[in-house]
Amino acid sequence: MTDYLELEKQYELGIYPKRDIVLVKGKNAKVWDQKGKEYIDCVAGNGVANVGHCNETIVNAITEQAKTLITCPGIFYNDTRARLLAKLINIAPGQMTKAFLCNSGTESVEAAIKFARFATGKTDIICCMRAFHGRTMGALSATFNPKYRTDFQPLIPGFQHVPFNNSDKLKNAITDRTAAVLVEIVQGEGGVNIGREDYLRQVQDICQDKGILLIIDEIQTGFCRTGKMFACEHFDLAPDMLCLAKGIAGGFPMGALLCSDKIEIPAGKHGSTFGGNPLACAAAIAAIDYMLDNELAEQARKKGTYFVKKLHEFDLPVIREVRHLGLMIGIELREKVKPFILKLLNSGVLVLPAGTTVLRLLPPLTISLEELNIVASEVARALKG
Repeated sequence: MTDYLELEKQYELGIYPKRDIVLVKGKNAKVWDQKGKEYIDCVAGNGVANVGHCNETIVNAITEQAKTLITCPGIFYNDTRARLLAKLINIAPGQMTKAFLCNSGTESVEAAIKFARFATGKTDIICCMRAFHGRTMGALSATFNPKYRTDFQPLIPGFQHVPFNNSDKLKNAITDRTAAVLVEIVQGEGGVNIGREDYLRQVQDICQDKGILLIIDEIQTGFCRTGKMFACEHFDLAPDMLCLAKGIAGGFPMGALLCSDKIEIPAGKHGSTFGGNPLACAAAIAAIDYMLDNELAEQARKKGTYFVKKLHEFDLPVIREVRHLGLMIGIELREKVKPFILKLLNSGVLVLPAGTTVLRLLPPLTISLEELNIVASEVARALKG
């Protein structure tokens, strides 16, 4: 048997903190390693596989499109791209009228930063402490955690971080150079911190009063994850730009930036060779249709509530707090999470950290109640020691 673990170690830069398993197969909420061991996957590609691994609808759409046309740059019109653009605007919240298609979440944020500066003629972006927006230079400048930032200084100037859920601090940070506010509805990487309704509405009001663009990052929360198609719909928000990726195309790499009519970008100011390619667009159309046809937002809402209720049935003093919106779940512990992540790995459950003390669960929204019962039991068993 080929040792793929050693092969990756030999040839890949050591960028990722690896777990010592080689995943080779997936179906819905389960994955299998090279040795045939089965896992319930509450990582789901870091919140990507919302419709489950190897969803047949997505597989068929990609297969059929691959037989027809795989690549088509943005300098030509394309039938599949046109259909996706119309679908995205049709399901979008608020006042979205146009979209830019790209390949990832960080590219979506990069586009939002550029478009905000171009549309306003101003330079500064206000972000939040504990925010995570990506690792490329613009997105990294918006990201808060020093462990991602420090080694790459100096970053792009004009970014300021204020406390999350504190609208007074945000308001005081605004200057005549402020182009936009960039905020997550739920800070995923930052600890599954959920924005308060009054705070988020105040942020929107402040932006409208001051003539500042509101950019909402829904890269992790979008596409039914939180119990709505987009998390901002929980609070009736109408952003000027909406950053999307992860679950948009059923696991196929894709990102998008949705824009209101405040954003007008002329030809040549931005672009992407692979952005909006027919293969990704076909996958995204199929994924969105599947989400709507199978009411995945409602499934996420019910299943998230169900899981948290099951977890609370166990006596687990190590838990400080459980935070969730739909199937975006953060279990804050009184101890470091790494040993518990490894325990769960050994017992066949894959989970994520969100900082040093928060277990994060982002399972496929198609996960069964039986599988959620197993996850709750295994989490409880691991946390009891």
